[in-house]
Amino acid sequence: MSSILLPEPNPDILARRDAIIADLKALVGADSVVSDEDGRRAFETDGLTAYRKMPLAVVLPQSTEEVSAVLRYCHQNGVKVVARGAGTSLCGGALPAEDAVVVGVSKMNRVLDVDYANRTAVVQTGITNLAISGAVGKDGFFYAPDPSSQLACTLAGNLAMNSGGAHCLKYGVTTNNVLGVKMVLMNGEIVEIGGQHLDAPGYDLLGFIIGSEGQFGITTEATVRILRAAEHARPMLLGFASTEDAGACVSAIIGSGIIPVAIEYMDKPAIEVCEAFAKAGYPLDVEALLIVEVEGSETEIDDLLARLVKIAEPFKPKSMKVSSSPAESAKIWRGRKSAFGAIGRISEYYCMDGTIPLKQLPRVLTRISEICGSHGLRVANIFHAGDGNLHPLILYNANDPREVEKAELAGADILKLCVEVGGCLTGEHGVGVEKRELMRHQFSETDLLVQMRIKSVFDPDWLLNPAKVFPLAERVMLENAA
Repeated sequence: MSSILLPEPNPDILARRDAIIADLKALVGADSVVSDEDGRRAFETDGLTAYRKMPLAVVLPQSTEEVSAVLRYCHQNGVKVVARGAGTSLCGGALPAEDAVVVGVSKMNRVLDVDYANRTAVVQTGITNLAISGAVGKDGFFYAPDPSSQLACTLAGNLAMNSGGAHCLKYGVTTNNVLGVKMVLMNGEIVEIGGQHLDAPGYDLLGFIIGSEGQFGITTEATVRILRAAEHARPMLLGFASTEDAGACVSAIIGSGIIPVAIEYMDKPAIEVCEAFAKAGYPLDVEALLIVEVEGSETEIDDLLARLVKIAEPFKPKSMKVSSSPAESAKIWRGRKSAFGAIGRISEYYCMDGTIPLKQLPRVLTRISEICGSHGLRVANIFHAGDGNLHPLILYNANDPREVEKAELAGADILKLCVEVGGCLTGEHGVGVEKRELMRHQFSETDLLVQMRIKSVFDPDWLLNPAKVFPLAERVMLENAA
C-alpha cells in the first residue's frame, strides 16, 4: 500500500555502491561488511514481514569507535543509515532503504560491568534482552523489561522502541529501567548521557533518546537498572465466558489498588493455538483468559491471590486455577511467551499495539472483533491487559494483495479507535513505517513540527532511519517552516 512505500532511492548513491562498499571495508574490515545479495537478503525486512527492501550494504561493527567511523563516513558522503538490533521490530522500524547502509550491533553483545551495590549493569546494546538477566540471575538479580521476543531481541531495539513486556505493569518499561547510554550521532560524535546515578542534572535527554526509533543516533552501550528477584512468584489463570467480563475484571483488579506483577489476556482463538503448541494447561471452554501473577513471600502471595479471587467473583469466572509449582508456572508463561510464534504456525498476522485506558477495555475488545469482521478477517487477541497495551493479531494471507490491504485497513481502524477512546497509537512496538501516516490522527501539525525540529537537532540532514515515524508530507512542512 502507498502508506508503506519508501521514497525512491537516490540514483547517485546507487551508482557509487561499489566505492561505498570498498570504503566501508577499509574502515571496519571486510569480515564486518555484508555486500553480496544472499547476505543482504537476511536484512531486507524485519518482523513486519509483508514489506521488503534490499539494503545497499550491511555493516556489523565490533566497537563504538567503529560505529563512529561508519557514521562519520556516511554523513560526509550523504549516505542514509538504518540501525538494526535483531530485526524483531513489528512496525517496519528496521526496514532498510535501497540507498541506505544497515548498521547492526549484533557483534557488540558483552556485559562490561556489574555493580550489585548500586544495582546497575553496563552492557553493549547488541546483547539480547534475556541475556542481561542471565548474566546476573545467578546472584539473585534480573533486568525487568521482558518483551515476548526477549530470547532474540537486543537491548538496542528495546531502547529504540521503549519496549515493555508482560511484567512492565509493576516494573515499568525500558525507559524506567535505563539510567544512561553511550550513543553515536550521525556525524560520528560519541556522546554519553546519564550514567550510574539515579537522576542526571539538566534536561532529560535520555527521555528523548529512549523511544526515538533510531532517529537520533545509534546506542552502543547502556547502563541498566538490575533488581533483586522476589522471594517467590505465582501466576493464576482466570477463565471467563465473555471478553467483556475479562476486560471488566482487569479494570476491577487495578481499581482495587492491587498491582500484580503481570496481567496478560488471551481470547479463545489465542488460547486454543497456544495450548496446542505449549500444553500449558489453559482451559479450552472459555472465551477469554487472564494470567495474573503476584510475587512476594508465600504468606503475601496467598493473601493477594485470595483477594484476587474475591475481586473476580462478580464477573463469574468459569475457571480459576492457581499454579501449584515452579514447573507449572513455567508452563503457563511458556504458553504466553510463545504465543506469537504459535499463531505464526497457522497464519501470517498483522500485530497492532495501541494503548487504551483500562476502563475502555470491554468496549474496545468488542469493537476490534467488529472491525476485523467487517473486513472479512479473523483476529486473535493477546496483550498486556494490566497497562492497556493491546496486541490484536489480525490473521491474513500475505500472498494475497487484497488481504494485505484489508489487514492494513483493519489495523488502521483499530489504532484510530485507540486514540479516539483516549489512548495512543503505540505502546511498545513503535511507529516505524506502519503507523507513520496515522501520526496525523493523534498529533496536530504543531505537535509534529516540534517533534521534527528535535529530530533535526540530532540529525540535521535526516540521514538516520529515513522515511520512518513522521508522515512523508510533513517533511515538506518542516522545510517550509525553516
